[in-house]
Amino acid sequence: MSLSHVWPKTATIAPNGHLLIAGHDVTELAAQYDTPLYIFDELTIREMCQAYCQACVACGATDAVIHYAGKALLNTAIAQVVHSEGLALDVVSGGELALALHAGVAPHHIHMHGNAKTPRELDEALAADIGAIVVDNLDELQLLITKTAGRSTPFPIQIRVTPDIATDTHVHIQTGHYASKFGFPIEQLPQVGALLQQAPGLRLTAIHAHLGSQIFDAHTHVTAIDVLLEQVVRLRNTYQLPIEALNIGGGLAVAYLDHQQPPDIAASVAAMWQQLQQGCARHGLPRLRLELEPGRSIVARAGVAIYRVIGAKPVRDLPRWVHVDGGMADNIRPVLYGAKYTALIANRADATANEVVNVAGRYCESGDFLLKDTALASPVVGDLVALAVSGAYTLSMASNYNMVPRPTALLVSHGCVRVMRRRESYADLWRMDG
Repeated sequence: MSLSHVWPKTATIAPNGHLLIAGHDVTELAAQYDTPLYIFDELTIREMCQAYCQACVACGATDAVIHYAGKALLNTAIAQVVHSEGLALDVVSGGELALALHAGVAPHHIHMHGNAKTPRELDEALAADIGAIVVDNLDELQLLITKTAGRSTPFPIQIRVTPDIATDTHVHIQTGHYASKFGFPIEQLPQVGALLQQAPGLRLTAIHAHLGSQIFDAHTHVTAIDVLLEQVVRLRNTYQLPIEALNIGGGLAVAYLDHQQPPDIAASVAAMWQQLQQGCARHGLPRLRLELEPGRSIVARAGVAIYRVIGAKPVRDLPRWVHVDGGMADNIRPVLYGAKYTALIANRADATANEVVNVAGRYCESGDFLLKDTALASPVVGDLVALAVSGAYTLSMASNYNMVPRPTALLVSHGCVRVMRRRESYADLWRMDG
């Protein structure tokens, strides 16, 4: 029995009612690896990578570069999978950079983002000779000018711009508006151009913008391309900076609920490429390379979080609280963004969702919940609650609140189960104590 489009592409329901992912019985995996447990479908990740690459080829953007945004989820296995599919990698810290290099990602396929990169992280990026540093503010630019003053070969950078474009998404994941903490306001670009004219150690290769996350309408990206092209013309004509590419960031939405439909990747990429081509022709620019940075849309659908029901609490005239063994420390999105999920009982996946409940986490905060007003098949102690689309911005933001070990993460394919990250032990929790 198949499941809706919010579940991994290999997710099915077995004749005994158990949820299967890549042919593996989730109930058996939970018994073997304990809960909470995160299960990632390798096929879904690979097919999402391929969807972006194929979309670029189909519309003629054959030299486009797709970067996986590692902040969505990054570990050795994920880095190796996306890199093997031809994607480059974006990192946002020295730790992510070190992991990418450890995973075997070629340095020239790595870009470093971040609004507050430390001097040490910049030194690490320069020493590794990565593909580019995406510069976020004037202080960072001036520091890089100093650090690269003696280089024989200019180091490639991109300039992140805030194009002041509003997006229809949660305020905490809007990043392209004027007041965002990220990027250069457009009015600062003359200062950028003047500084780069006197910076022989740096080479500006691209203008970059990222509008936010969970964007269902790709028209916002199309609009941003026009704004960015105007800045490319300004920097090329006034400051003789030979920009090669336009990086429009990521942010295409995924469906978390059955009624949602994510943007069509092929149509979205084609619309961006067409707008870039037409804009270059209109401004008399040479053809610019398109760069994209998907993260959530690569890995979110692939991940399923599994929790065991520990107990329940009736509430007069309101849905029951169902208590599970995980919560905000492994998935803070419901608390942080009011995020909603599709869920089912993994050991009775074919059962009718006949009771509206609230699923509470185990942590000592009243706001700790995973699901609100969600229909499930009358959960009882011992049941396994499965949350779809749990692959992005869950484990990447996980913590040890209440000194609870972070969960195991598995990468599954037909015939294979790989432990991407083992469950932490109690000893891990105090290993760094003095």
